Amino acid sequence: MRDYCIRIAEPADLDGARVVMLDTVYRDFGTGYVPRWHGDIIDPAAAYLLPARHTLLVAVDQSDGSVVATAALDSRGPACPPNPRDVAERFPSGETAQLRRVYVRPEHRRRGLARRLVDALVAFAEADGGYRSAYLHTDPAVPGAEGFWRSCAKVVHDEREDPGGGQQIVHFEIPLGR
Repeated sequence: MRDYCIRIAEPADLDGARVVMLDTVYRDFGTGYVPRWHGDIIDPAAAYLLPARHTLLVAVDQSDGSVVATAALDSRGPACPPNPRDVAERFPSGETAQLRRVYVRPEHRRRGLARRLVDALVAFAEADGGYRSAYLHTDPAVPGAEGFWRSCAKVVHDEREDPGGGQQIVHFEIPLGR
């Protein structure tokens, strides 16, 4: 059985975190790197380590020291467009902890890493004291993503139910202070 360490990313972890993130957007999302969506992946230090109230967590495989999972949080609410107006209004920047880049390498999935990372992000947001809610969105076409998020968050908007289907994205909230 493998042992994992969940921790705030250190500068030495950034290359490994970037690889996990890029592999995910190419393999699982099929989009590859898209600058307007994935700029934080190229410079995670600027996006998550330097700004106050932001964080990047990693799961490190203790057997070899490799980064096998990531999870990030920032204080930017969802923008409209591309997100629906009601979602953007419900989760304003500064008051919203947005969960991002919760990615686990396929060979390390189903071991509780995503849940541990999300719990740590929620604890970080609660300790901050300035966030009133935690928000995230997911593409339900990614295997396992929708089921995982439904197990720990509540759906606040499912674009598949919109006229025309929107972007087919499902938006979630995780209550703080749970």
